[in-house]
Amino acid sequence: MLDKGKVKRSFSAACASYDAVAELQRTVGRDLLTRIETDSLTGMILDIGCGTGFLTAELLAWPGSKYMLALDIALPMLQITRRKLADADNVMYLCADAESLPVASHIADHVFSNLALQWCENLEEVFTDIKRTLKPGRQLICSTFGPHTLQELKSAWAEVDDYSHVNEFYNQEQIGCFLRRAGFRQIKMESKMHRPAYDSVLALMKELKHIGAHNMTAGRNRSITTKTQMQGMIAAYEPYRSQGLIPATFEVIMITAQA
Repeated sequence: MLDKGKVKRSFSAACASYDAVAELQRTVGRDLLTRIETDSLTGMILDIGCGTGFLTAELLAWPGSKYMLALDIALPMLQITRRKLADADNVMYLCADAESLPVASHIADHVFSNLALQWCENLEEVFTDIKRTLKPGRQLICSTFGPHTLQELKSAWAEVDDYSHVNEFYNQEQIGCFLRRAGFRQIKMESKMHRPAYDSVLALMKELKHIGAHNMTAGRNRSITTKTQMQGMIAAYEPYRSQGLIPATFEVIMITAQA
């Protein structure tokens, strides 16, 4: 199970460092934008998990977007978005959990969510609530991490102990099932592998900390990781090194679905 309190604290703490290291999030966000037609983006747009507002700002630049509701669980993230978009008078801000949307039914023309829904425990319930907020026939466009994400780090930690050090994510089949049960149709999904490289395992872990992506599972080891354990994990990661760099896999599942 995810520790939702830790999710909120982690992203609140990461707000100052997030933009400097969130290149993957920006890349995936731009990919999301290619999945809509220019003339179809109109009316009220709900951005779930807006973070520091990159996708929110991009969506606002589209000519058809009239109103934007930017939602995030971490108030400091939301405050940064508000400062960035201070000149925009058609944006509303809401600090709330995506698993409990305090939003009226059939209010949104589009719902976007960029790499945020993986921090939700009950995705079927989340999709059901998102469909409730959408006007009939309108679209959900989102991205989330898949189960191959950080597979190298997961494998390296497995050489050290039996605790969960890396978050577990739903696969495409599970996500498709959740969407259908929620009542969505015309579901399209695509899995993409992103493999950025780092100078060291510690550089990777530092980036994960700066974007707030700690291990959020309740079954993690709550004791302090010892130097010996850390060294063991790093040694187990070394065989993955290629051309002098450490790779890290991020599986991103891109989703479009119609309410």
